[in-house]
Amino acid sequence: MSNLDREAVPSLCGGRGFVVAEPVRELLSPRHVRLGESTEVRRLLPNLGRRMVGAWCFVDHYGPDDIADEPGMQVPPHPHMGLQTVSWLHEGEVLHRDSTGSLQTIRPRQLGLMTSGRAISHSEESPRSHARFLHGAQLWVALPDAHRHTDPRFEFHADLPVVTAPGLTATLLLGTLDGTSSPGTTYTPIVGADLTLTGGTDVRLPMERDFEYAVLSMAGEAHVDGVPLVPGSMLYLGCGRDELPLRADSDASLMLLGGEPFEEELIMFWNWIGRSQEEIVQARRDWVEGTRFGEVKGYYGAPLSAPELPPVPLKPRGRVR
Repeated sequence: MSNLDREAVPSLCGGRGFVVAEPVRELLSPRHVRLGESTEVRRLLPNLGRRMVGAWCFVDHYGPDDIADEPGMQVPPHPHMGLQTVSWLHEGEVLHRDSTGSLQTIRPRQLGLMTSGRAISHSEESPRSHARFLHGAQLWVALPDAHRHTDPRFEFHADLPVVTAPGLTATLLLGTLDGTSSPGTTYTPIVGADLTLTGGTDVRLPMERDFEYAVLSMAGEAHVDGVPLVPGSMLYLGCGRDELPLRADSDASLMLLGGEPFEEELIMFWNWIGRSQEEIVQARRDWVEGTRFGEVKGYYGAPLSAPELPPVPLKPRGRVR
């Protein structure tokens, strides 16, 4: 999914200067952003004062939206570089097309993972005949310098491994949890898991002490380390945990995001992640001129226009606020 905010501003991400090296409970409030005419999302990352969680650098939560009489998600072709996109649904379907020729319908709890590498473009849309409700999350993972110029690719994993405990089912999107690993390709130590809790659940989830974590509430109300979370909110947890207490009095769904703190400092502007002003300027020029990012075939409509660059220089920062 694209960042469709027409007043795009650079986000200065990365660096351990923003990492809390001990357990915390920092509640993040979303910013509401319109995507096209029919979809509004709650943006949790980047957030004021909290720009990344491990390599996770962008989190949108949307729905549940009643789109029975609406076109639903309609995101025209747009470019990406330097990141991976993770499409994750609880309800509905999304049709993915990209400039490598991929064409795939993604359904609930199936993983659509796109590695942009040096350059890719894609579109996302609700199929013409679609389910009544659309509910999910769109997430980005920053690629480290050693892999950010890799060849673009798209992966689809319909069947993902699960970790279970009494009252808990954890579907593993990326990385490893409690000894179980996802088939999705990763480039940094990371974890992403969808947690389904039944009413009356009171469990403790194993964690990695060197990882920083956050939990996004998708549906219902759950208590995460004693903090009540309602849908569309996210709790940043810091590092230094061996386990995470989870409790739900009624059915609830969460997403666990974590990873080793991302060392590198980044510039994130619109749908690109780079390391310098020159890279972002060149990416915009290439998209405007129709080079490098390829063509998305089969989408009926014009591609997105790139926003203007800000009048001030873009500088990668992160270690020092």
